[in-house]
Amino acid sequence: MKVRIGIGVGALSHPDHHGFAHLVDDIDELGFDSIWLPEILTAPTVEPLTALAFAAAHNPRLKLGATLVLPGRNPVRLAKELATLDVLSGGRLLATFVPGLPRQPESETVGVPGPDKGRLMDEMLPLLRRLWTGETVSHHGETAGFDDVCVSPAPVQQPFEFWTGGMGLAALRRCGRFADGWLPSACTPDEVAVATSVIHEVAEEEGRTISPEHFGVSIGYSHHTLSPKMAQAMASQRRGVDPSAVVPVGIDGLRDLMEGFLDVGFSKFVVRPIETPHSWRAELELLADGIADLQT
Repeated sequence: MKVRIGIGVGALSHPDHHGFAHLVDDIDELGFDSIWLPEILTAPTVEPLTALAFAAAHNPRLKLGATLVLPGRNPVRLAKELATLDVLSGGRLLATFVPGLPRQPESETVGVPGPDKGRLMDEMLPLLRRLWTGETVSHHGETAGFDDVCVSPAPVQQPFEFWTGGMGLAALRRCGRFADGWLPSACTPDEVAVATSVIHEVAEEEGRTISPEHFGVSIGYSHHTLSPKMAQAMASQRRGVDPSAVVPVGIDGLRDLMEGFLDVGFSKFVVRPIETPHSWRAELELLADGIADLQT
């Protein structure tokens, strides 16, 4: 089992091309597998596909991960954008699709009502897979209607694999039906051990298999005990889950939680400080000293 660790980069204080270029190079130099950028329209984050195109041109080695909100997108345009980025990066693109954060104003900004998001994802995921094969596709549904469309260039990676996130039953079933891997967040090893069995059962019902190498987790960590405000925000995201169980404190706490996930068969990690570091270089050095040796 190949253990890989990527670095999740959320908010960037006053991003500029020099600082972002240094960050990309530091992640690579210190031995991490990938950089991951989230798509959050109403937060001070860079747009992920644009920023990853910059990263791809600047650094020839680092893998490029994007967590993308799928509902509200035109599937043909998205297929074209991701195929192009995969081609120009030499096949380094990693994509995880999510319905988006269930909070305002982010949710309404996406432009799709919450109850509709899952259904639209279920339509779009198999359509994207067909478009990425290079075949000529006709489709008429809620997300798009077109005849005889071929996306070219096709991605370098064939098949172009995508992962999904989410801990709800509908999200688990969606992963089993359509995705190549699973990358949830704000969860515990005990939870994912149960959820993984659901994903495998659904995949088997669909005549599919998901590689045991394709299970990972995104972990937000802190250097201090969560403030009441942050703890409340986390609790609202995962009702019934103790925030202290899913947000480790310190690098040692992060390592302990990662080892718990390794024990239940998870081998891919995206680790992200929940507060923007004063120095990304210093933060990455702490992570390299504390967890990089987990990679195999």
